[in-house]
Amino acid sequence: MARITSGVFTSHVPAIGAAMDLGKTADPYWQPVFNGYEFSRRWIENNRPDVVLLVFNDHASAFSLEMIPTFAIGCAERFSPADEGWGPRKVPEVIGHPELAWHIAQSVILDEFDLTIINKMDVDHGLTVPMSLMFGQPQAWPCKVIPFAVNVVQFPPPTGNRCYQLGRALRRAIESFDEDLNVQVWGTGGMSHQLQGPRAGLINQEFDNAFLDRMISDPDALAKIPHIDYVREAGSEGIELVMWLIARGALAPDAKALHRFYHVPASNTAVGHLILDNPR
Repeated sequence: MARITSGVFTSHVPAIGAAMDLGKTADPYWQPVFNGYEFSRRWIENNRPDVVLLVFNDHASAFSLEMIPTFAIGCAERFSPADEGWGPRKVPEVIGHPELAWHIAQSVILDEFDLTIINKMDVDHGLTVPMSLMFGQPQAWPCKVIPFAVNVVQFPPPTGNRCYQLGRALRRAIESFDEDLNVQVWGTGGMSHQLQGPRAGLINQEFDNAFLDRMISDPDALAKIPHIDYVREAGSEGIELVMWLIARGALAPDAKALHRFYHVPASNTAVGHLILDNPR
């Protein structure tokens, strides 16, 4: 049977992708960010997944105000990098796993979570930056990827608890798939940041580090944080952190931390990163 071996959690700041693409990773400003992922790249070399289910949010590349799915799963065979206004990133095409994706869709929908099934979608920096952070810049991504998009752009986004419970349903779905697969679930986005208005540039290190603490030790309590707390404490874009709760819900409650990293600033945001090992 398929098994979830670990969870990866990371910010997906677009400027990080630009720094990699432009060869600026060793610049004094960016080097501390990329140093925080050196362990992660070594680790994933020895813990290579067959499939990554990658939870991210689209930034008006695949979806617009004309169509806003709360949860959407990519079931296609391949996904191209999106053009976000300055041409697509020069990163490999994402190869999907339609068999597992369709199995997850059926299992989760029958488990009473409504998913939008996507058979054609370009993927933007929300997905490609985490892939680059973990795998570098290869000619082809070394695993298959199932994109799992969440609306955290247009109000109302899903609650943290709904996301956490969805993660549990995803775990049931993946572990019922009748093929021997090493699956990792990645939660991306965040941490605290606000991109507009009088609080633009807000970063709350205390909130972010408390969130990281509870991701490890008390995710049940973390899932109960209401929307208003994210907005007040972590800025309008801090709501992206509910996507981490989907990946956390897919892991066992006693998942162990293998790596933790936090850095301020990267562009105008805080960068957070965790790797959790899922008990066998």
